Amino acid sequence: MHLQDFEKLHIPDTPGVYFFLGDKKEILYIGKATSLKDRVKSYFGPDLIATRGPLLVDMVFKAKEIKWQETDSVLEAMLLEVELIKKHQPYFNTKEKDNRSFLLVGITDEAFPRVVTFRKKDLLSPLSTKNYQLSTSFGPYPRSSQLKTALKIIRKIFPYRDEKCVSNQGKACFNYHIGLCPGVCIGRISEKEYAKTIQHIELFLSGKKKALVQTLTREMDALAKKQEFEEAGKIKNTLFALEHIQDVALIGEDDSVTTGALGKPFRIESYDVAHTSGKDVVGVMTVVINGEVEKSEYRKFKLSVEKNDDVGALKEILTRRLTHTEWSTPDLVVVDGGKAQLRVARTLVTPVFPEAGIVSVVKNEKHRPSHLLGDTALGVKHRKAVLLANAESHRFGIGYHRKLRGKMPD
Repeated sequence: MHLQDFEKLHIPDTPGVYFFLGDKKEILYIGKATSLKDRVKSYFGPDLIATRGPLLVDMVFKAKEIKWQETDSVLEAMLLEVELIKKHQPYFNTKEKDNRSFLLVGITDEAFPRVVTFRKKDLLSPLSTKNYQLSTSFGPYPRSSQLKTALKIIRKIFPYRDEKCVSNQGKACFNYHIGLCPGVCIGRISEKEYAKTIQHIELFLSGKKKALVQTLTREMDALAKKQEFEEAGKIKNTLFALEHIQDVALIGEDDSVTTGALGKPFRIESYDVAHTSGKDVVGVMTVVINGEVEKSEYRKFKLSVEKNDDVGALKEILTRRLTHTEWSTPDLVVVDGGKAQLRVARTLVTPVFPEAGIVSVVKNEKHRPSHLLGDTALGVKHRKAVLLANAESHRFGIGYHRKLRGKMPD
């Protein structure tokens, strides 16, 4: 498609979901937008390949038509996008996508279901503590912070039981006191009534707000006919909340404009070493995905090196990390130090992950970042995320080292 084709479409300046279609009307790509007009227009900018990468350029070149579906809020656009991608599996959304590290929302299969979040790899791991029996699930959601924000909004409208609430325990959980749990913990709601709440949540997560509003309206009318006006009034308030969703926190969390915009998350792994004059040497790996820390992906390494040799310690960390082929592939590897650390990283990482960029963060005399070495263009492009990952590895390494030292005799 061309810019002049886009300008003829009169796309609205509202939240929603958009579709790029191929010459056989097949869906090539689905995205969400705070502003459909602005978001779709961004695909026709002169810097497309620099900001979005060759995969997206290929998609735009193959697209013959654009369609869209408006929503009443950014939150609804986000939920609808995920469900439509799962339903249609568009080629450019799913190519090279690593779903294992994305969050999902699950509804547990029990009398008073819990609403929980998990990663697919958690369920596949025998060591995971998240061995849920699920009745259904939604997702995956590429941005964990966005999902957490969305669930906070949903929970204010439909209070639900989470992992910390024990049903009928006789003592109110914390979330009950702040209006986020309907009182499953103290028997304040029946299984039948709670099942309705779960049904409402499932409809909303499925992107079926219209059906949800119709269901709630029928419930409200039925209660009014029975002159149960207080309960009917509660549903009326819920309907009002659905029509006036306050999702300002989601504004600006639109699709990334990095090369990860087509579904593949941009993963940065950062490594650091901590020790005391060469004793009790430890190493760590921290992970930042699409600019956000992913603490569940952090790893600790107790090292065999027993001397003041940061380069040797880094070599051991990377060697051990590279044996874990089940871990996700990094797009950018960050090490702390200078040319020697960069050389070690290139020697070890490049043969295993040839597509991954490698940068080293050089510090000044105050141990603050001075400049980058290595793939500096990529490092500068993701500078904020690189420095975040580097700072996290330093913090995490020191914390791990102190914890170990506390367990060791002097």
